[in-house]
Amino acid sequence: MSCIEQMKYTIHLQRISFKEAREYIEKNSDEVYYVSPGYKIFKDYYIIGIPPIAVGAKGNSLIFPYTKPCYGSFVLSIDNEDSIKEIDRLRQTGKGKATTSVKKGKSSESSRAPLASYEDMWKNKSEKLT
Repeated sequence: MSCIEQMKYTIHLQRISFKEAREYIEKNSDEVYYVSPGYKIFKDYYIIGIPPIAVGAKGNSLIFPYTKPCYGSFVLSIDNEDSIKEIDRLRQTGKGKATTSVKKGKSSESSRAPLASYEDMWKNKSEKLT
């Protein structure tokens, strides 16, 4: 598949922030994985956003953020053979898997992105400019 729009998908939220997408996915998925910007799904689609980017699994559905320039960010789910393969790939890598406590609103070490926050990077850049 070369385009998400050619796949059969369900829109859960539209024109939202990256944070709202992450929170929705955390609360509405059985399993949550955190990926870095540029993580590739469905062979041709790159997830973009501000880390940590949540990707969820609920049954055979893959729930993920989708950002379309000029239209904003959405939360989509796809339930097909390709989504099952993507969920299996996330399970095998085990990258940033969230525990169930994250879904209940409790913090977990595994839910924190290993990258520096944008706020920290901004502070460092501002300090260098002054």
